[in-house]
Amino acid sequence: MGRAESAVLRGKGDAEGVTVRPLAPALGAEVSCGDLRQLDEAAFAAVYRALLDHLVIRIRGQVLSDPELIAFGKRLGELDFAPLAKTGKEKARPHPEIVVVSNVTENGEAIGVLRDAEVVWHSDNSYRERPLSYSALYSLEVPPRGGNTGFANMYLALETLDPALRKRIEGRTLKHDMTYNSAGDLREGFRPVSDVREAPGPSHPIIRTHPETGCNALYLGRRPNAYINGLSVAESEELLDALWSHATQDRFTWHHEWQAGDLLIWDNRCVMHHRDPFDGGYRRVMHRIQCAGDVPALQVQAKASHPRAGLPV
Repeated sequence: MGRAESAVLRGKGDAEGVTVRPLAPALGAEVSCGDLRQLDEAAFAAVYRALLDHLVIRIRGQVLSDPELIAFGKRLGELDFAPLAKTGKEKARPHPEIVVVSNVTENGEAIGVLRDAEVVWHSDNSYRERPLSYSALYSLEVPPRGGNTGFANMYLALETLDPALRKRIEGRTLKHDMTYNSAGDLREGFRPVSDVREAPGPSHPIIRTHPETGCNALYLGRRPNAYINGLSVAESEELLDALWSHATQDRFTWHHEWQAGDLLIWDNRCVMHHRDPFDGGYRRVMHRIQCAGDVPALQVQAKASHPRAGLPV
């Protein structure tokens, strides 16, 4: 039994003072490691291992300033400077590494992005040539209900895909539209899409190989305006509907109910996520950091499966 499989099945940490407890059969783990600001190299390595093993990890009870959140993020990888918003106070944020995710307005201006609406299933920034590797979201204020975040295991979605359906997508690429954000808002400077074949955005393999684990996963990005290259629009829509219906089944997911002081970290290369809507009368304030990734690719010699793709669900 390999190290990753051992960690998944037993839920143990690799360093003194770090414990890892799986949260659901499909994915997710609670990591208890004390104060993130005080992690030595061995403890951080155990946290990072848990992230690769469980795809998304939850670390509770943290009290982090923005510089401290940034410092921890740099240990995960090269931070990606998210584009500044064009309107509201978000455009003048003091730390460009941090994206404020919030429904709060001050003096009539939004302090962050994504409001209180539902955020559809997606992988962060798949509409870029080099999408993100990791995202980390730190909760400062949370509503009493709603706003939960769900995660779906794309290793497992691929592993359980009907062989005939998998054959139809092997070797194919998917265009990832950049016209709208995940809350359905039209991005500034873009026009609504009338033909998905002409939507702006890069194309990535539908099956990609994770560059660190060496395992394959479905890579769907987000559903609106997606297009499978080389097919008619009707054929693309039919195939995408089948893929999304499969990939977002409850058996592949875990849903997190937020508390203030939670830090969630997830791997966009093998995970999709979704946010429930919430009552906009309550404040929700989150700070997000994100790590630069690589160009998605499919390796011929990829491993058969990730340990989390072999667990019963």
